[in-house]
Amino acid sequence: MNEWRIYQGASEPHDGIDRLPEPPPWRDFSDGDGQVTDFDRETHVGSGRRLPGADAYYADEHTIEAVNAALYLRRPLLVTGDPGVGKSTLADAVARELKLGTVLRWPINSKTTLRDGLYRYDSLGRLEEAGVARSQAESADSPASRPSDLGRYVSLGPLGTALAPYALPRVLLIDEIDKSDIDLPNDLLDVFEEGGFEIPELARATDQQESVLVRPADGGAPVRVVRGTLRCRIFPFVILTSNGEREFPPAFLRRCVRLQLPPVTKDDDRLRAIVQAHLPDAADEAERIIARFMEHAAAGELATDQLLNAIYLVSRTSNDGAPDFDRLVKLVFQHLNVTVPTEP
Repeated sequence: MNEWRIYQGASEPHDGIDRLPEPPPWRDFSDGDGQVTDFDRETHVGSGRRLPGADAYYADEHTIEAVNAALYLRRPLLVTGDPGVGKSTLADAVARELKLGTVLRWPINSKTTLRDGLYRYDSLGRLEEAGVARSQAESADSPASRPSDLGRYVSLGPLGTALAPYALPRVLLIDEIDKSDIDLPNDLLDVFEEGGFEIPELARATDQQESVLVRPADGGAPVRVVRGTLRCRIFPFVILTSNGEREFPPAFLRRCVRLQLPPVTKDDDRLRAIVQAHLPDAADEAERIIARFMEHAAAGELATDQLLNAIYLVSRTSNDGAPDFDRLVKLVFQHLNVTVPTEP
């Protein structure tokens, strides 16, 4: 085993994360109050989603080096590439190999704000309870009401959960960051630099409750928030994916480790490795389908899952009445960047 590499791009999970050295002094967040939140390292539960392809993910040398650089430096990994090159699946592959539990997923769109990723506060529920408490207080026959548990009205988002004080880094996927509002990358800077954030609704109520337990996004153990502030012990492993549709500000880029995934449609050796990892029993059909895939890719955009779909279909359509090879390939290899009418 390569001792420098924490992430090996291996097919079997291991405890290599335990060898992760101390962070650089400027990325050390371990000076908190000593609290640690537990999480399940072995299984993928709750709101997380484990991709079936994670155990067969093909990571080349450049990808492995970039992942390890991000782990060592405690910096986000900005992964750019065409659709279908495995940007999102990389998060699942790292979580699976290093046994880091559920991948926390934060899909981005044009309306997404920083707070969406950090936490949600049920202000309506809190207002309703306050109204009930006032009604009871005005009734002479009612006993004095107990102070409300403010943690009941707060739930952490995927980014907020990733920044909880875990002993090991959680894996967070911020998917399609280039679809965000123009301000979101800059809004993330303070959170990435500080390794934490404040929940104002809890900070304003520290005279009532200095410490509260709130719900994490993955349905795991409750997270303790002290004096309205949540801060990580170790920076999470953050993957931000981009299709290369926009430029990011220099201040954002310099805080990320950057990885550009090349198009797999120009590398037949890599395509063979991907097919072997996902469909090892379909080798008889793979070569001619890969060749046809590369021919079609030269004329328009295709994704690797289209190749896998074609190989799967062809390997299972030998019965009478099945479409012929050319028909199946034409059906599956429709270009993503143009509309191709299907023949009757």
